[in-house]
Amino acid sequence: MAQEETHNLISSNKVENTKVYDLKGNDIGEVEKLMIEKSSGRVGYAVVRFGDFFGLGGHTYPLPWEKLTYDEELDGYHLDVDRDQVEGAPKSPGEDDALWTPEQGKTIYNHYGVLPYWATMPYVR
Repeated sequence: MAQEETHNLISSNKVENTKVYDLKGNDIGEVEKLMIEKSSGRVGYAVVRFGDFFGLGGHTYPLPWEKLTYDEELDGYHLDVDRDQVEGAPKSPGEDDALWTPEQGKTIYNHYGVLPYWATMPYVR
């Protein structure tokens, strides 16, 4: 059996379907998938499916990975944004991952006020 977790690493299949909680500890959705930058291996986005609690009707939203913080006690991720910020956010471009564009990435990161993952990547030849 392949190892799925170490002291500081986790397999992507263990992250998928992990619960997402608001800062008050309310279950608001789950991680549907991760979008990983091909050459660096950095997580660009966590695509989160919000349920009815957040009032977003089961839509998926790409969130900068930096907006999620793992909580061992909950065995899930805390999201540090409120409903209004997510409601006005760009939605996932659909099931076809080829529809993810650099322009969408800029829009997503600007919306959440986070420096884009590619801006902090070292130069790679």
